[in-house]
Formats: sequence, C-alpha cells, structure tokens
Amino acid sequence: MDTIDLLLHPVRLRIVHAMSGGHALTTSDLCARLADVPKTTVYRHVGVLAEAGVLEVAGEQRVRGAVERHYRLCRERTRIDAEDATSMSLDDHRRGFAAAMAALLAEFNAYLDRDGADPSADFVGYRQGTYWFSPDELAQMIDALYEVFVSKARNEPAPGRRPYLMSTIFFPAEADGQ
Repeated sequence: MDTIDLLLHPVRLRIVHAMSGGHALTTSDLCARLADVPKTTVYRHVGVLAEAGVLEVAGEQRVRGAVERHYRLCRERTRIDAEDATSMSLDDHRRGFAAAMAALLAEFNAYLDRDGADPSADFVGYRQGTYWFSPDELAQMIDALYEVFVSKARNEPAPGRRPYLMSTIFFPAEADGQ
C-alpha cells in the first residue's frame, strides 16, 4: 500500500496522532485512547501500519500467555512528501481532505468527552477567515508558518507540555479571486 492510501484513512490518522511524541504504546493502550473506535478496528489498522513500517515494535513482553507488543511511530514514514502530493488525483485530494476532517472531528469530540475538558482554559480555537494573497504573498506566509511549526516540532514531551493537534488548510475560496 502506498503512503497516500495508507495515511488517507481517518482511523490510521488518529493512530498516528496518538503515537506522536515518542510514545511506545500497546494496541490496548491505543484502544483506550481511541475509545470511540471498535477494538477490532484499532487492531486491524495497527496491523496495517506495522506491516507498512509506519509503526515498529519497540518491545515485547509476555502477558498471561500472550505476547504484548509496544509500538513506536516511524516519523519518516508518516509524511506525504511534495512528490506524492503532486501525483495525487482530485479524488485523492477529496479522500484525503475527508479523512483529515473525519479524524479531526473524532479527535475534537474525544477531547470534549474527557472529564474536565475546558476549551477556554485549553486555548481551543477554530476560526476561519478569508485573506487575499498574491501567489508570492501566499508562498511567503506558508514559509513563515513552516518555520514556526518546524521550530516547535522539535519540542519533546516534558512536564508542563501537552500535545495540541494543529491543522492548516489553504485553498482558493473563489475561482480566480473573483
């Protein structure tokens, strides 16, 4: 399965999100984190991601006669690179966007369902706006945002830090800026 087909699935995207931050988790741990997803579905998609090399076995231990595996994310296998993105069809983009939105909605609902969820205190934001850019201005803004995101992507889990899921979406709101 190619990277595009592998990652353009809402459950697999959620597993990748849950595994970020250097966690080594068992499938049971993932089932607990993705409580709204049937366990059989989580197990099936963990198997798909492990077979594709997106997840690797970080360790094994015997638990009540069964082998329990701890998986770790192989970050270099979780990106759709520029070449892959360029080769995506319009239907691939539709499917990718739908998968990303489904995963985002499921993650947001899981957040709201947690005990003590406090969107205001947690700086939850979901705003949209229309901005006017020339192609050069848009490229400059994307480069500036990329620099900010890359500088923060190196942050490791530490006391006082929480993971935040961030999404950026850019597309022309109207044909030819009309």
